[in-house]
Amino acid sequence: MDYQYPISYEWSTDEIVGVIKFFECIEKAYEKGISKGQLISTYKRFKEIVPSKSEEKQVCGEFEETSGYSAYRVIKKAKETNQETIIKM
Repeated sequence: MDYQYPISYEWSTDEIVGVIKFFECIEKAYEKGISKGQLISTYKRFKEIVPSKSEEKQVCGEFEETSGYSAYRVIKKAKETNQETIIKM
């Protein structure tokens, strides 16, 4: 990992931890797979911290630009899967 997570200095320490956990889950989905339940749980927390779609696109876009991992594609795949399963990109 040669990149930094996109964070806002307006977020509290707890919020920063929540955002980092979400991006770690995105990494897991690409690298070895992650359970849909864990992924959706961290995404819900991420959305509490970043509620607006435009800010979500900006933060996730910054992450994708530096890491090559698309949070959008991972979440889309998880939402399209009806059963509890492992999400692997």
